[in-house]
Amino acid sequence: MASSDNENTRLDEAARAGWLYFIAGHTQDEIAKTLKISRASAQRLVSLCLAERLITFRLEHPISACMELAARLRDQFHLARCEVVPTDPAAPLAATGIAERAATLLEATLRTEKPTIVALGTGRALRAAVERVSPIDCPHHQIVSLVGNISTDGSASFFDTVGRLADRTKARHYPMPLPFLMSSKSVLEQMLRIDPIAKVRAVAAKADLRLVGVGQMDQAAQVYVDGFVSREELFEMRRRGAVGELIGWAFDAQGHVIEGGTNSRLTSIALQAPARGLTIGAAVGPAKVAAIRAALKGRLLNGLITDEATAGAILKR
Repeated sequence: MASSDNENTRLDEAARAGWLYFIAGHTQDEIAKTLKISRASAQRLVSLCLAERLITFRLEHPISACMELAARLRDQFHLARCEVVPTDPAAPLAATGIAERAATLLEATLRTEKPTIVALGTGRALRAAVERVSPIDCPHHQIVSLVGNISTDGSASFFDTVGRLADRTKARHYPMPLPFLMSSKSVLEQMLRIDPIAKVRAVAAKADLRLVGVGQMDQAAQVYVDGFVSREELFEMRRRGAVGELIGWAFDAQGHVIEGGTNSRLTSIALQAPARGLTIGAAVGPAKVAAIRAALKGRLLNGLITDEATAGAILKR
């Protein structure tokens, strides 16, 4: 108990130092004097405040280059919404920026009074976005999964988003209680007729906002790395022309959903082309450029959150 109390006290001190430094604008010397500690201790407390995410930041200043890229993407692909964040030169593959913008979008949606259905995919970027959503009490909204998150060995995805967002918002939530892939098309058809599953899918079909990741289909494909498809299944879809996937649905370079292969056994909510409602993809990195462009070209998405380097590469193709 004493150890826990000491830890809480330390975090309280870190939060106070962080507020004085980042919000009130005091120097570390001034913080040391205010808190009656050494300058070195003040510096450590400020660092601890950041490390423990006791304080977070969102960039509100519009950056003209990013805004210009977003406008060009909107015009070229007829997007309802597009946001481009700066690329971090030190970490060009980092999803921090797009996760922050996705979190802002989720918060703005969930703070509305009108009952809203938010449907989510899975993956690292979306999980990072959900972790950045501030706690909100909004039980009048609904959160639903677009994809089954159980792999072939029966384990659940570590990057589940629906349950975590429900924890932070107290919204009613509907996980997809299915494996990512069924063993056959006939088994899939039987499972989809089960009443609770049909009801979850009906909720997802009425979503006001769909937020999904965009996956590439190379050997670093998330669906393969996370154990949802085998190496043989991945290569089969690539032979069929797959360049990317959205909630598991593989599509070709023109943005056409591929017939057969894993798509014939997939439990995810079907993609619509053109996308209905607001369907936003969040992705970043050179490996995903072809997949993002194809999804936009096929109008599987009508919204995009990406970074400056990725946006520029999409427009150059």
